[in-house]
Amino acid sequence: MSAPSGAKRRLGQPTLAMLPRISDSLSFLYMESVRIVQDDTGVCAQVESPRGIERVYLPAASLACVLLGPGTSITQPALATFARHGTSLVCVGAGGVRSYAGILPAQLTTEWLEHQARAWADEDERLRVAVRMYQHRFGTAPSGAGLAQLRGLEGQRVKALYRMLATKHGITRFRRNYDPAAWDDQDPVNLALSAANAALYGVVHAAVLALGCSPALGFIHSGTQMAFVYDIADLYKAKITIPLAFSLTGSMRPEREARMRLREEFRLYKLMSSIVPDVQRMIAPDVAQPSAQDGATDIVHLWDPDLGSLPAGVNYGDEAAGDVEIPW
Repeated sequence: MSAPSGAKRRLGQPTLAMLPRISDSLSFLYMESVRIVQDDTGVCAQVESPRGIERVYLPAASLACVLLGPGTSITQPALATFARHGTSLVCVGAGGVRSYAGILPAQLTTEWLEHQARAWADEDERLRVAVRMYQHRFGTAPSGAGLAQLRGLEGQRVKALYRMLATKHGITRFRRNYDPAAWDDQDPVNLALSAANAALYGVVHAAVLALGCSPALGFIHSGTQMAFVYDIADLYKAKITIPLAFSLTGSMRPEREARMRLREEFRLYKLMSSIVPDVQRMIAPDVAQPSAQDGATDIVHLWDPDLGSLPAGVNYGDEAAGDVEIPW
């Protein structure tokens, strides 16, 4: 005997204890050319085939982010279910690359956004975050180095990497060039590198949104809504996109091949599962381990500069009555 539909709906609504931590989530799920709907059992992706409508049920409560690729549609009830479980939805290009827009659930915790904002607003801490980013990329950074010195060292190391890869692939001369106005006139390596970096930005954007951070509050880059995305994407270019681009020096379609091969590189490097802990280590290394409240997105506090976080939903009128004269 089947349970009443009302009971099924109640069972499908998560409680605070049921919500998974970000670190426990299945990170990201990419879908294209499917229709995502909600039925009495849960959220499913369905597609029409010669055998009729085929369905695959989705583990909504265990997903940090869903990437909606080309040809995907989703119903409002399915959107509401993802929102209740704290799942972010991101509209992306084919294969999960190039992020166009993000839909964040209202319950998404602000824990890491607050860490990011505090570090960004403090000039000393902002510099320390930038130094950690350079250390992550190059293994070390000179003690006491300022941003100008770090930028100079970065430029030298990237040029050295270009020279090494150019020699490896038999390229006599290479100069990094990105010119959208003369896109087709660029060499295969530059075309592949630009396409691969754009794809990388899309994946990092999705991860930043899933964590609840702001893509705009960058520590090295600034002045754009994607500044923090560029910061984090730079952590992986030397290992992923730059070597990939140089390997396509003889390609007739370097942009297409870069995107196709990059998907496999992302899988082998386990990039999506690496971005979240890397972001946490960059902005707040002392609290980078998931806290007990990770995923507890329904907790709301009140801010107090002296007392710290106070419980919400409490009437504090009695405490203030002796200090405030009410005119009526």
